[in-house]
Amino acid sequence: MRRILVPVLTALSLALAACAPPYSAYLDPGQNVPYTLASGDRLRVIVYGQDTLSNSYAVDGSGHIQMPLIGLVEAGGKTTSALAADIAERLRDGFLRDPQVSVEVEAYRPFFVLGEVTTPGQYPYVNGMNAETAVAIAGGFTPRANKDTVSLTRVYHGMQITGQVPIRHPVQPGDTIVVGERFF
Repeated sequence: MRRILVPVLTALSLALAACAPPYSAYLDPGQNVPYTLASGDRLRVIVYGQDTLSNSYAVDGSGHIQMPLIGLVEAGGKTTSALAADIAERLRDGFLRDPQVSVEVEAYRPFFVLGEVTTPGQYPYVNGMNAETAVAIAGGFTPRANKDTVSLTRVYHGMQITGQVPIRHPVQPGDTIVVGERFF
């Protein structure tokens, strides 16, 4: 009985593992996923006709911004349009008659480069960058670096996803890039 049970369970677990998409599928650059706000983003909130409410706000460590009149507003995990709608709704609730609110990202959260680079660390995000650009910002590769692929970690719907990606793979704010060693 045990001789049959072990191969059957092994085959079943392999079949179930094949059903789940690989982690790199979540890192696919072809996905058109809207940008969601998180800690480290700096926002420009404009409430039309209300200069005292229009200002720059930083998303704090708990994912909130602090605004006059309405206090803490949850920004983490929301798009800019969803946050604008939320702020307008809270201002409409006893403060303004018909608030018109606009939210834009003034500065994106930083990305991180680790491993076989000259100066590993945290760097400000630049729109349209890829892993190769991120490595260049970090001072370039060390002599032992693998220059073909990097390990990229991204938070996707609150879950940390890590996968090997080509060096020209797009980078998003908050990503962590690890350049590995080459073996030869």
